[in-house]
Amino acid sequence: MNGTAGVTMAVREDWQRHDRLGLPEAELRQVAHALRRAVIELVRKHGQGYVQQGLGAAEIFASLYFHEARIDPSDPRWDARDRCILSTAHNSALFHAVLALRGMIPVAALEGYVQDGSPLEINVSERLGPVVEGTFGSLGQGLSVAAGMALASRIRGVPYRVNVVLGDGELEEGQVWEAAMFAGSTGLHNLCVVLDLNWMQVEGHTDSVLRLNPIADKWRAFNWQVIEVDGHDIGALLAAFAQARGQTERPTMVIATTVPGKGVRALEGVISHNAKLPADVADAALRELGATA
Repeated sequence: MNGTAGVTMAVREDWQRHDRLGLPEAELRQVAHALRRAVIELVRKHGQGYVQQGLGAAEIFASLYFHEARIDPSDPRWDARDRCILSTAHNSALFHAVLALRGMIPVAALEGYVQDGSPLEINVSERLGPVVEGTFGSLGQGLSVAAGMALASRIRGVPYRVNVVLGDGELEEGQVWEAAMFAGSTGLHNLCVVLDLNWMQVEGHTDSVLRLNPIADKWRAFNWQVIEVDGHDIGALLAAFAQARGQTERPTMVIATTVPGKGVRALEGVISHNAKLPADVADAALRELGATA
């Protein structure tokens, strides 16, 4: 057995000792609820931020980090970990809250969110350390990096999956479609993208900039398995992830339709990329979210 084969076997044995956290649906709903509270609390300190995206994607991140992804919070450099790419790097309040709740950073670190000099930046950055797989301040780059990681898994013989959260506005970037063509052409079946389809970008509704539909047909044309779900339906998200894991020939695109500001009546459905969050609105939101989900 040569050195590479020996390393690969060791990694496979290590991988088999790890499992997904696999929380059941009821607990994942509690996680999503806690994440929404955390998003409000983090953005409240500054009166403005990426609150709408964070509230809207809570179920996606709860399902990914607390059920689907094989990760070891005590060892973020574990070679066979599933890679989780946040291409929508501005969704930082939600992402940092996820890391804290999952035990990947100290909860106390959230106190420094977007403070000068803090590694918890407004756009998620590798300054935070190995818990961040890549810095994607320019939208449209995450899928390219993820495709490279998925190909590396195949070449190295290290069994991991690569999950990407992609924004719908990012579909206007040509780089996304180059990566989609590459991944479909090379059959990167260990690659799964969740499209957070909230119809919102900096300029407003996505259709006011460029028409995105027919989204599903476009990805199918690039040789992707496409699954369309309600992004707030945890059962549907878990089923989609399971279907993606069972795919052996092509990458998977999960189109998850979400509502900006989900869970807070005053914010639900409001299209605001970088939203104002006055103290009175934040306090009312926290009271509304105070009840157990």
